[in-house]
Amino acid sequence: MEKVRFGRTDLTVSRLCFGCVSFGVTDPSRHWDPFSAKGWAESLRLLRCAVDAGVTVFDTSPDYGDGHAERVLGAALKPVRQDVVIASKVDYGGMTPDQVTASVEGSLARLDTDYLDIIQFHGGNYPPSSVKRILDKGLLDSLLKLKAEGRVRFIGLTVSDPITARSLIETGAFDTVQMLYNLVEQAAARHALKWAQDQDMGVTVMRPLAAGMLAPLFAAIAPDWPNRHSIAEVCLKFLLSDPRVHTINVGMRSEAEVVQNARLVETYRPQIDIAALPRSVGQMARRTPVP
Repeated sequence: MEKVRFGRTDLTVSRLCFGCVSFGVTDPSRHWDPFSAKGWAESLRLLRCAVDAGVTVFDTSPDYGDGHAERVLGAALKPVRQDVVIASKVDYGGMTPDQVTASVEGSLARLDTDYLDIIQFHGGNYPPSSVKRILDKGLLDSLLKLKAEGRVRFIGLTVSDPITARSLIETGAFDTVQMLYNLVEQAAARHALKWAQDQDMGVTVMRPLAAGMLAPLFAAIAPDWPNRHSIAEVCLKFLLSDPRVHTINVGMRSEAEVVQNARLVETYRPQIDIAALPRSVGQMARRTPVP
């Protein structure tokens, strides 16, 4: 699988990132229960399949199943720990600096590792009060101390409303950012991807399949289209065509999904540079030659 430079970090990552939220939730409709003995064994097989397929980045959180996803991930990746990148998260709302440190230490214990490659503030959006809390109330300082001690290699943040992260991105204190960006929700293409690029940050994309929005949309307005195209494949090709995106966080619940997605990443060669598309009337006007 293609590997790319992950911004200014010294990491090289696969274009496909394994999102581990599914190891923290049950899905009766798919007979999925990661908390059962059978589910534990299935989870280990799935993660090892991903490693065999060339996936090197795994994203998790202590919030996924009250730490269960971290325990599964740690057990699966222990034999190949030096060959993979593990990213976890820490909350900031209502947290003290000591609680931030304790949360990261808990993640390290559950993952059974001496260090985290990436620790991310786990955010949806960042109003000014949250930015102030992170920067001025010792929360970022806690992560910087862990980084100086070698228990964390790089510091990042996740954001669902990318425009709200500008103040944090432009501090230069964050090495990576994971932002919402997909075929439906393209706001990041107007601003946040450029801000991250200016800081040479490692960029991960979350919810690449638009959280299931496209299937009912096509069913309503173009019902024959999904019969001729794979929605998931189109979504991934869109993101693979944007060079500002380094790795794509995809949740997968079967070995077939892992193999299918890995094969797409390995074989797809973009025919367009999404980053070069005009995003405003002004940009379009500048690209239109004067007669």
